[in-house]
Amino acid sequence: MSTCLQTATRQRRRAFIGATSGHLIEWYDYGVYGFLAVYIGQSFFVSDDPTTSLLSSFAAFALSFFIRPLGGLFFGPFADKIGRRRTLIAVLILMSGSTFLIGLLPTYDAIGIAAPILLILIRCIQGFSAGGEIGTITSFISEYAGPGRRGFSTSWLMVTAVLGLVLGGVVANGMTYFLGSETMQSGGWRIPFLVAGPMGIISMYIRLKLEDSPEFLALLKAGETSKAPLRDVWKWKRSIALVFMIISLHSSIFYLVLTYASTYMSRVLNFDNGTTLLYGFLASSSAALVMPLGGMFTDRYGRKKFLLVVGALATFTMAWLFRSAVGATPEAFIAPLMVVAILFGLYASSTYALMSELLPTKVRSTGIAIAYNIPVAVFGGSAPFVSTWLIQKTGDISAPWYFYLVTGVASILALLLLRDNDFVHERIDAREPLESHLKGAHQAENLYGPR
Repeated sequence: MSTCLQTATRQRRRAFIGATSGHLIEWYDYGVYGFLAVYIGQSFFVSDDPTTSLLSSFAAFALSFFIRPLGGLFFGPFADKIGRRRTLIAVLILMSGSTFLIGLLPTYDAIGIAAPILLILIRCIQGFSAGGEIGTITSFISEYAGPGRRGFSTSWLMVTAVLGLVLGGVVANGMTYFLGSETMQSGGWRIPFLVAGPMGIISMYIRLKLEDSPEFLALLKAGETSKAPLRDVWKWKRSIALVFMIISLHSSIFYLVLTYASTYMSRVLNFDNGTTLLYGFLASSSAALVMPLGGMFTDRYGRKKFLLVVGALATFTMAWLFRSAVGATPEAFIAPLMVVAILFGLYASSTYALMSELLPTKVRSTGIAIAYNIPVAVFGGSAPFVSTWLIQKTGDISAPWYFYLVTGVASILALLLLRDNDFVHERIDAREPLESHLKGAHQAENLYGPR
């Protein structure tokens, strides 16, 4: 490999590391709250009924997701107009800073009603920043990857998200296991949030050294960036609608496996902390393991049929998971949990790539921010709350399967409607901004493949 090509490869690798490191922090921050919802509910939403406290805590969790579309509407156009890099830096500051502040908040016993109000405000800031992150980082990674490698490359965003949630789960559940519930309730829950501060500083240092994506730089150089992304993106209404529906299943199964399953096992099925921690780790790790494989497969053989088959299987197995929970022992519950986790990993492996291919570069961040954040709010962030509410209202611990069935049917329908001409085919020469140091078209083609 020539020195120039090695330099270009290192530049791409640095971009991936810088982008995904911040993504890890974002999902660690989100994961910690989900895993510590029980203690947060009792500290900030005081009630004689523990279920009411938990519901209030999950409601605050869900509220931050309903703020995400607003963050997407702000940061998506920002990324399409002035660049992905600056946007990634801004959202990281908001996310890591707000998570750190949760660890410093006084509880209800200290300041009364002001405590849950402050918690909700900070959660809204987290949701605002997360709404800007997803469209920007998906665009950034897919544009660095280029055609033919988007599935594999963007699958690592999902792997990073899972690892961030696993890290949050290991820290939160690990501390609960070793310190005990009483110590966690008395203030130990703060530590995982405070860890976000130094983690954010490290990630910020890495992101500051990034260069913008080659496709965006090519548009910028040609003077073809959108001056009004929020207006221009509606030329792609069909793509936005398709992404919305396809992400419905992605959202619900994501938060089922990586957030709600832990609470469900501990609070509903009464599994001990050790079992909950182990099962959560196994499910998350298995999902992460198959994601790059799914991404590589769809890069080679196409995304529609793969996602359609996996989505149908995932919908069926989510219903199986909840139906099998009645009277389940830890030994019996592991099989449906692991099947759901693996199917989640396969489905989520290629949804980010599909989103990036249904929208053009000039409005990609804005389009993804709109089409992704709304179903995540409706079907993802609300999943723990809706599941807990259904169980409370019906008295049936299998009742949540109705909710997850709806999300699966929506995504299957969208995939059936997806046509070949829905995919965007652009001719953007993104090689020069990334490889200005390379000499000759042959070298460029080796790196990026035929355009």
